[in-house]
Amino acid sequence: MLEHIMGYFGTYTPAADGAIATFQFEYLTTLGFAAIVIFLGRAIVAHSALLRKYAIPAPVISGIIFSVVVSIIKGSGIIGFSFDAKIVKDLCQNLFFLCVGFGFSYKMLKHAGGKLCIAIAVAACVLITLQDVVGYLVGSAIGLHPLLALQCSSSAMSGGVGTASAFGPIFENMGAPDATTVGVAAGTMGNIMGSLIGGPVAAFLISRHGLKSDPNDRPESAKAGSAAVLNNTRMIKAFALSLLVAALGMPIYCLLDNIPMIEMPKFIGCLFAGAIARNIMDAAGIEFPVPEIDAIEHMFLELYLALVLMTIDITKLAPVAGQMGIILLAQAILMALFAIFVSFNVFGRDYGAAVMAAGNCGWGCGSGPNAVANEKAVMDQYGWHTVAWVLYPSFAVIIDDIYNPIFLSIFSSLITK
Repeated sequence: MLEHIMGYFGTYTPAADGAIATFQFEYLTTLGFAAIVIFLGRAIVAHSALLRKYAIPAPVISGIIFSVVVSIIKGSGIIGFSFDAKIVKDLCQNLFFLCVGFGFSYKMLKHAGGKLCIAIAVAACVLITLQDVVGYLVGSAIGLHPLLALQCSSSAMSGGVGTASAFGPIFENMGAPDATTVGVAAGTMGNIMGSLIGGPVAAFLISRHGLKSDPNDRPESAKAGSAAVLNNTRMIKAFALSLLVAALGMPIYCLLDNIPMIEMPKFIGCLFAGAIARNIMDAAGIEFPVPEIDAIEHMFLELYLALVLMTIDITKLAPVAGQMGIILLAQAILMALFAIFVSFNVFGRDYGAAVMAAGNCGWGCGSGPNAVANEKAVMDQYGWHTVAWVLYPSFAVIIDDIYNPIFLSIFSSLITK
């Protein structure tokens, strides 16, 4: 009877062959836990001036707390909990970046200027190169296999779990044992690192240089001068538009992903599709549902972050914690120093540059969504910056997805000869 009732909430697997019993929650129950993480994170940040000052994203705090509790339960041998979140996470990530792509209007790109785009591209390539050089040197000093050191470098840091997972089998075939496990663990830890250091870096830069946001630079949804009123009909149309354009992003993803030596994430296709659709609508004089798309964008970002952080299995970090931890510490220091002394300076030494430095810490230690989460937390505390929000994370991730796999392939071949 108990097992029958439990079946409504997930799948129970009894203990066997020395392994503990496990229970995987089905997706609706998983979303319920994600909602708790969102509420809890916002409550914690609302009652902590320190967290607000250093712009730590709310779901990061509660998500880490949740994953630590789940890992303690698993580590004590009671039961291992897991969550059916793969498809929902994929949906959230792709629809979020689609909405970001909707902001890529020609007017905004013209305002940003080619000089900033070049600076972002050069800084991204330099960071990726430094991450691999530092990782290789530190790995050599502590006796770690050079390819495993790379899995703790740009593969997992700038590339995130996706790139680390893609290069894992390649490095294993080249003689690096458990490269996939190490890369995924490093990428997981990188997500946490990037979320924790981005806000403090931006807060330091803003305080040190006395920076302030431009009161005339406001979100597109706020430019009417009054609070946006969401309309049910427009919301339904906006959501349907998002689903349609996301589907149209798949052919773009197919084309990009089949470029030799480049590992391209699916959300890049959605990003391009959103940008193309927005500019076509503007050129054709079709009204764009700005407030509704803005609401969809923020909802899916918050849910994505909650799902990612709450489903981290910290127990998987234990077997590789020693040497991997040393390299990751070096990568965290490199990222913070790079954001403060390189990114901030080449991006213009203004408030927007400080916001982009926080975003740099996000994607440089984890993923594109981490970058925008860092920037959102900073802007919620200190003020809006359109170019930093719309252009920087997406453009930097595109450069990363092109340069990182190519450099990893070349550098790994050189150091294993």
